[in-house]
Amino acid sequence: MRIVFMERHKSTPISPLLDMWLRSEGLETPLLQHRLVSGWGEVMGPAIEKYTGEIRIQGTRLNVQIKSPALRNNLMMMRSEICRKMNEYVRSQIITDVMFY
Repeated sequence: MRIVFMERHKSTPISPLLDMWLRSEGLETPLLQHRLVSGWGEVMGPAIEKYTGEIRIQGTRLNVQIKSPALRNNLMMMRSEICRKMNEYVRSQIITDVMFY
């Protein structure tokens, strides 16, 4: 009886291949935008998520409806930090500004 061991070939992780395919099909940005919008509650926390209404991206601006005027004013002063945190969450530069209404 003879035992034969197969040689291991160089393998490529699937993540970079999937990223290349998404980019080539023009799906990378919409997917990252969806992740960013979906991650609002995780990044900002449940206290802020409770007062959040509609969230959408127009161009490179994140538009967020905040139901509390006092909270809206506080968040307006933190726009650049929120923008940075949201981009870090998706590990890409998706938005450049946040607008609260």
